[in-house]
Amino acid sequence: MNQKIAIITGASRGLGKNTALHLAAQGVALIGTYHINTVEADALVREIESKGGRAAMLQLDVGNSASFDSFIGKLKEVLHAKFNVEKFDYLINNAGVGLGASIAETTEEQFDQLMNIHLKGPFFLTQKLLPVIADGGRIVNISSGLTRFSFPDYAAYAMMKGGVEVMTRYMAKEFGARGIVVNTLAPGAIETDFRGGAVRDNAQINGHIASMTALGRVGLPDDIGGAIAALLSDGSRWINAQRIEVSGGIFI
Repeated sequence: MNQKIAIITGASRGLGKNTALHLAAQGVALIGTYHINTVEADALVREIESKGGRAAMLQLDVGNSASFDSFIGKLKEVLHAKFNVEKFDYLINNAGVGLGASIAETTEEQFDQLMNIHLKGPFFLTQKLLPVIADGGRIVNISSGLTRFSFPDYAAYAMMKGGVEVMTRYMAKEFGARGIVVNTLAPGAIETDFRGGAVRDNAQINGHIASMTALGRVGLPDDIGGAIAALLSDGSRWINAQRIEVSGGIFI
């Protein structure tokens, strides 16, 4: 049986890194992308390979769609040279940034940055990758709990993630003829460095979110990485076109 290969955007840190480690533990080979931090990217490859896995990292600015053709060329080279295949199996559109501002204070520059990274980027990157993803493959688009519940300062960010959820349904419809499954995974509040690590490091914020969550705590990166790995497992093959919130039951 051929080893499955996953591409994870924004894999050098945070939820992307955690997802990479969970998939590697399941025997999936990884090609991750990073924006600028080559040290973190190289460290992830070493960590996966030290445990017997296979991994590679490629530089990519998801917010710059003009760079996608060049990225696809490099990806094909890595697939052939390192993995001796022409196609990959799983795509996780994960890369993102956290920008917060009220509607009154959001600048066009901030809006455009969020749109380019969270919505335009995944749309056109997936489009460019269609010839390279295997029939019967899987795509997971990362959204946010903020598309269901609302917090001040997240309007523009949540708008883009809402677009991702609509995009997922259309992808599932259009790619279904090739047997490609497409789902949205929407994390709740997670202890990462998102927005400066506020949920992780601010005890008041952490405690408030925990008090509003059925399971009585905030999320951990392992909660998300494990959920994505489960969604890509064989047992989830009939789950398609769904928004799956992974939030421990917040605001229910």
